[in-house]
Amino acid sequence: MEQYDRVLVTQRSDSMPEPSRWEFPGGKLEPGETEVECLIREIKEELSLDVQPLQRLTPVRYTSSSGPIELIPYICKYHHGAINLVEHTAYQWAQYSDLTQYDWCPADVPIVEELLQLKGH
Repeated sequence: MEQYDRVLVTQRSDSMPEPSRWEFPGGKLEPGETEVECLIREIKEELSLDVQPLQRLTPVRYTSSSGPIELIPYICKYHHGAINLVEHTAYQWAQYSDLTQYDWCPADVPIVEELLQLKGH
């Protein structure tokens, strides 16, 4: 999610797999739900924010210790709301140039790389 040329990143809680690592917020598709519907719902549930999906990025397939996952990233625009952390311990509105300094979940690394390419960093 973007706002003022920054991107929202969230830090996983100690009760989640990959604790304390950073990720882009999102979640799992429910039956009959589109990618965009899922994204809007998950961001609302996890962060109390309303977003507008703008651009689909390259999906990432990754096998973690808990099994295979597929991330379907989108660039989104912040629409409105105040951040309320439900599952995460922290958040940052990061500058693109600072993204390489975070301790990312491995599945999110290709998304960071693609974002940096798109933004010319």
